[in-house]
Amino acid sequence: MSEKDETVLVTGAGGFIGSHLVETLLREGQAVRALVRYNSRGSWGHLDELPAELRDRLDVRLGDVTDPYLMQTIVAGCDLVYHLAALIGIPYSYQAPASYVATNVTGTLNVLEASRMAGVRRVIVTSTSEVYGTARYAPIDEEHPLQAQSPYSASKIAADKLAESFYRSYHLPVVILRPFNTYGPRQSARAIIPTVLAQALTGAKEIALGNLEPQRDLTFVEDTAQAFVLAGQAPGIEGQVIHFGQGSAVSVRELAERCLAAAGSSARIVSTSERKRPEGSEVELLLCNPSRAHTLLGWAPHVPLDEGLRRVVDYMRQNLNLFRPERYNV
Repeated sequence: MSEKDETVLVTGAGGFIGSHLVETLLREGQAVRALVRYNSRGSWGHLDELPAELRDRLDVRLGDVTDPYLMQTIVAGCDLVYHLAALIGIPYSYQAPASYVATNVTGTLNVLEASRMAGVRRVIVTSTSEVYGTARYAPIDEEHPLQAQSPYSASKIAADKLAESFYRSYHLPVVILRPFNTYGPRQSARAIIPTVLAQALTGAKEIALGNLEPQRDLTFVEDTAQAFVLAGQAPGIEGQVIHFGQGSAVSVRELAERCLAAAGSSARIVSTSERKRPEGSEVELLLCNPSRAHTLLGWAPHVPLDEGLRRVVDYMRQNLNLFRPERYNV
């Protein structure tokens, strides 16, 4: 059976990165089963934004990764699993850590066990550069120590270690894919780029932000989706941890300035304590050494930061009603 004849499952398919991955797979002619968290509004999240001709070829299943029995049903018949479902807000993890354990840890366990029972060809488990905490050395490679600097990062470290254990204990063909910071259309308003642009595009004269000094390695979401596709195809990478990013970092201050330039705004940037993260949670530097992704996946980023920001501006101008950054206090 060729890879194009496979059935691919994407959990967290209605989310930011998940929806872009689904769109990329569908455009490549892949049969996709998408797990979207059930809600009473009948919403498929960002999958609702896909063109009709793509949605018509999509098998959407409603549910939650925290239900082990449902996961067995949803994974059955799939050949490749991309597991992206997660709670991701770092400040909120301080308020509701048990929710993060339930979704990010137990949910990952359920996906791994269902995949083992179904005999899937490969499971791609989505990690995060937040597992490294503030860099002890830079650029960061995959051997950098894991540092649980927030309840969120602790839950993702636990999920990664569960995935590693299923590979070592049960020979489940697992790959841990670890993106550095991803940005682009459909990103939550709580993230730094939509926060800046939502204020700028509504005419704000001052842009209220928290700490302006942390540095981030930013990848446009289309490049991130391509890394996932390659991780599903590359031969002989089972058991690997592979992270990816640009290999360059910008400060929050510089990023905000470039956002304002993309939006054509002359607003002033202001640092306020109301938008700062909980004490001790702020990761000061995330800078990727992407050499393993280049070698094992043949991956390289194609969208420069300023071009990516212009695309986000265009998207937000058309969808500004969706962005309410004042609601994202955690």
